[in-house]
Amino acid sequence: MKTYGKKFAAMTMAMAFSFVAQQAQAVDEHYIDGGAAVGGTDVVAYHTIGAPTPGSSEFASEYQGATWYFSSAENQALFDADPAKYAPAYGGWCSAGASKGKKVPTQPELWAIVDGQLYLNSSPDAHNKLFLADTETVISKGESNWKVIFATSREALLAQ
Repeated sequence: MKTYGKKFAAMTMAMAFSFVAQQAQAVDEHYIDGGAAVGGTDVVAYHTIGAPTPGSSEFASEYQGATWYFSSAENQALFDADPAKYAPAYGGWCSAGASKGKKVPTQPELWAIVDGQLYLNSSPDAHNKLFLADTETVISKGESNWKVIFATSREALLAQ
């Protein structure tokens, strides 16, 4: 009985560790700042009012292991109905950074919507001189790189 108890405890610990590791990995797929995806910016507002708008924890949803904030119940409902439509490309990490195989934190005021997809960037140079200057190439390279880096922690990418 004692051996069974140790094996059960070991299995339980392994399963718990695996779950925590998966959760940590899922969250790192999204740019999180201040406890929320995209730093708490309402990603639906980019589409509906055409401007970055701070979200509120009062209107929060969970999607892909991350918490998303919205500025209104209406925006939260739109997101909940079709989160893939509103979630930014590359988990909210910098589009120009993704095109270079990196996860770089973004600034909410550096954004563009291309073919209905929200793209965020990290700096005026990344946004203007890379993303806007050659949007198609940045998106193409970002899509290709994202398949490899989406589940890699930012720290691991920085160490490369």
